[in-house]
Amino acid sequence: MTGRDTRTLARSLLDLCRMRKLKIATAESCTGGLVAAALTDIPGSSDVVDRGFITYSNEAKRAMLGVKASTLDTFGAVSRETAMAMAVGALEAADVDLAVAITGIAGPGGATPGKPVGLVHFAAAARDGRIVAREKRFGAVGRTVVRQLSVVEALRLLSELARGPVNGVTRRRAAVHRSRPRAARKPRQSAGTRRRTSRP
Repeated sequence: MTGRDTRTLARSLLDLCRMRKLKIATAESCTGGLVAAALTDIPGSSDVVDRGFITYSNEAKRAMLGVKASTLDTFGAVSRETAMAMAVGALEAADVDLAVAITGIAGPGGATPGKPVGLVHFAAAARDGRIVAREKRFGAVGRTVVRQLSVVEALRLLSELARGPVNGVTRRRAAVHRSRPRAARKPRQSAGTRRRTSRP
């Protein structure tokens, strides 16, 4: 995907969020702010993008996003669990409608057993309690390419949540509720909550 394609994807996401009156926050580790940059490169993005957190270190993840030390110690910084905690933490800290988190190993170093270069974990959380997590293994394609592909995946993930509830996504809510329940207790639309309880 080219830079032009990324820009088109970012513009489409902003238009969708603007239409649905949604605000966005980002929480980035291996991408170092590139997702926020892709969005804010579009004129007029300030009515959608609230803020971005660059949490490169574990300490930053704890201090800025409230990721628990036990989560980092048990699963590692590059994990599904940490990505979900980052997304929910950004959602709460910014008080926005949608948040996306990215944590991975862009390379060329940093690989560990079971976690190769090119492994990236993504999570996106919505104010109504929905959350989706995704793992990508881009391979040793180069640091720049891993980061560029991660930006595209993060934008796609945000777009999925911005479009509205999807049954396959809402079923994933339970795991994040057990780890960080506060975000789910602050729904902005009670109707959405009633739908989830009637259709688990």
